[in-house]
Amino acid sequence: MQIAPSDKLRQLPTSVFAEVARRRAAAQARGVDVIDLSIGSPDLPPAPAVRDALAQAVADPAQYGYALSGTAAFHQAVADFYRRRYGVALQPHREVLQVAGSQDALAHLAMALVNPGEVVLAPDPGYPIYHSSVQIAGADLFLMPIRPEYGNLPRFDIIPQEIAARAKLMILNHPGNPVPSMATRGFFEQAISFARQHGIVVVHDFAYSELVYDGRRPVSFLSIPGANEVGIELNSLSKTFNLAGARIGYAVGNEQVLSALATLKSHIDYGVFLPIQHAACVALQTDDHSLAAQAEVYQARRDALTDALQSVGWNVDRPPATMFVWARIPAGWTSQAFAIHLIEEAGVVVTPGDAFGREGEGYVRIALVQPEARLREAARRIGRALQVRPTSV
Repeated sequence: MQIAPSDKLRQLPTSVFAEVARRRAAAQARGVDVIDLSIGSPDLPPAPAVRDALAQAVADPAQYGYALSGTAAFHQAVADFYRRRYGVALQPHREVLQVAGSQDALAHLAMALVNPGEVVLAPDPGYPIYHSSVQIAGADLFLMPIRPEYGNLPRFDIIPQEIAARAKLMILNHPGNPVPSMATRGFFEQAISFARQHGIVVVHDFAYSELVYDGRRPVSFLSIPGANEVGIELNSLSKTFNLAGARIGYAVGNEQVLSALATLKSHIDYGVFLPIQHAACVALQTDDHSLAAQAEVYQARRDALTDALQSVGWNVDRPPATMFVWARIPAGWTSQAFAIHLIEEAGVVVTPGDAFGREGEGYVRIALVQPEARLREAARRIGRALQVRPTSV
């Protein structure tokens, strides 16, 4: 018997990522030493205190029941972190909701808030779950172009009035993925004003809040007056504390939005494993110097890669934040053709920009998830691959 997937599943884009994965696997099968810079999965471990806390909690036989929700200790740790890092005061039991990573929240928000026929505003290029979650919810998607001439920020003044009138939800992401743009307080003030005018809920994905460079400081959406009235902010322990596989994060801000999301999630999951919650509390209470030290590691990697690429003739911009370089590809290539060429000729895996939306064509995303020496080696290989050009791309 042949089983057909649902219509909604068939609508979801997978071809770009699937083709890159297939090519990577084929290169590895041929014995190629592949340098994978395609996925933003941290290669650094959590702090020893966090690992110790997890190990101790796992050894406790009383920790294996359903969690159902975030513990009071976790909610308080998030509130303390936000006060310390961003100057934002949160009510831990009303304005903090634990989620299984920020992607978990993003995947469910549209279903919790948006009806068919309503519109979600999302960045293009943008993290794929922004777009696919809207399709799953049966809502309409309006893409806000992220372009250098716009300062790599959405422009609210070019959103058609009829779209704004139907919009229910707007997704923002700064520092951004794949475009590593930083938001200003002025930009968020504009977003709040636009949201109030049109009755739109704002969701700010803040997953790269602590990976910022060159003395910059990130701006929390919730630090702007009025933000709590119109929306929420999502964050994760995946990148900040290297707990990507543990799947734990949080949503903070507007109580009504969090309540809707919590209601939906009560029909889907039974909470995050209690030992992981305990380890997360330790991470959130960590010495802030360790956060700065980790940012320095990624900044050194950024500099090593961009300097090495420049030395082989590919000038790419240095990102101000995140663990990614968003690189404009040499003329004459498509994003997919260039990414495939790097796998075949250099054994280096990057992500084609069009995997993140039409506005990503002409770029690739390179993840800084290898040590500096390995990144320099990747750049040397790319330099050699740039000298080899197929007859058709």
